[in-house]
Amino acid sequence: MFASDMNPARDAGRVSTAGMVLFPVQFTWPYGGRSVSVSGSFNGWTELVRMSQVEGCPNVFKAVCAVPHGSHEYKFLVDGEWRHDDQQPHRNGEYGMVNTFDTRPVPAEVVPQHQLSGVILNQAMPRISEEDVQAARRQISAFLAAHTAYELLPESGKVVALAVDLPVKQAFHILAEQGIPVAPLWDFSKGKFVGVISASDFILILRELGNHGSNLTEEELETHTISAWKEGKAYMNGQVDGHGRPIPRQIIFAGPCDNLKDVALKFLQNGVATIPVIHSSSEDGSLPQLLHLASLSGILKCVCRYFKHCSGSFPMLQLPICAIPLGTWVPRIGESNSRPFAMLRPNASLSSALNMLVQARVSSIPIVDDNDSLLDIYSRSDITALAKGRAYTHNLNDMTVYQALQLGQDSSTPYELRSQRCQMCLRTDTLLKVMEQLANPGVRRLVIVEAGSNRVEGVVSLTDVFRFLLG
Repeated sequence: MFASDMNPARDAGRVSTAGMVLFPVQFTWPYGGRSVSVSGSFNGWTELVRMSQVEGCPNVFKAVCAVPHGSHEYKFLVDGEWRHDDQQPHRNGEYGMVNTFDTRPVPAEVVPQHQLSGVILNQAMPRISEEDVQAARRQISAFLAAHTAYELLPESGKVVALAVDLPVKQAFHILAEQGIPVAPLWDFSKGKFVGVISASDFILILRELGNHGSNLTEEELETHTISAWKEGKAYMNGQVDGHGRPIPRQIIFAGPCDNLKDVALKFLQNGVATIPVIHSSSEDGSLPQLLHLASLSGILKCVCRYFKHCSGSFPMLQLPICAIPLGTWVPRIGESNSRPFAMLRPNASLSSALNMLVQARVSSIPIVDDNDSLLDIYSRSDITALAKGRAYTHNLNDMTVYQALQLGQDSSTPYELRSQRCQMCLRTDTLLKVMEQLANPGVRRLVIVEAGSNRVEGVVSLTDVFRFLLG
């Protein structure tokens, strides 16, 4: 195979690429090691290409090589031992078990320039037919329709609900103390759950007071009840009847026997992050029992658990996320119709961050340095950290995003280490890998970063994944 002592006789066997169209191919070794290289038939097995460790992913090594079109074999040299990746296409060849891939020329005129990309994941850019995509979607939909919300219930746990006549101040502090971004609301006079209060409500409260040039006082938080705020919110949104009375928004909930597809569609259609699972033993809905707060991550965990071991039968799950319409991406130069992508510097004011969350209708904003490399992320749920030390009474124009994030962290923790709470992925990660990351509790989105530099390339959320899976 490869000879460590390069000599003219051996070099004579090197593949000549003169006059050939070369394709950039990204090779990945995700199994760790101290020193990793790749070689293959594309360079006549005469050269070891050193692979670089991916920052933040110590077990992942990557390298890009220029490769002519055709069928190729390759292997990895890991700490002096030749190895292949049995998770990628492989066969028994002249040099033992080797990985394989094909590259084929694509007419340039049918591919927009900004969409040209290299081969990734140790193989040619996978392409599947629309029929395969629709077949996978049908099977996922059938699985979800055959399972119920009851399967989302944990074996043990607690659910926090708040009385609707509770002062906003107390609700704010309870969410912060319990470490939760949302809580269902119980109306004792009606004997039922009437809605939810979330971090988004507190963002709107702070913005509304800020728009009127006033800082939030403890007295205002103490005297305003949740129900009063909900009525005021209905007036602000123009949700009133013919007599000018506020129309309360109906609570979005699911029953334990509702199928998971219907529950997932409720998330997508109503734009909510949490749906209470409520059971009532009576036909009129009285005496309701709050069983669980369902999330899309819980549903996605069921999907991953079922399809993980048969993912080979679903080519769609093996596609890299950059090859499918998924997520929100930083616009490329020359793209005029792209949706604006929100990012902030650490020294931006907290009020500008809150305005951006509301106006852009996003749940989080990446915090980046001058090179657009990811430092941290500010999410709607981070607003509850302002309850610590009653920081909400301060002028939010005078508080930076960096200072606001510090409130929710241990003051002894370096800022660089706190960025580890950011959940990241690469554009070359497969759909299945991204799904498995998003299925973890509390994870609602992944920031797509460039390998090595951590430069932000986009964001993919739970909602994005389910919109794609359900078509």
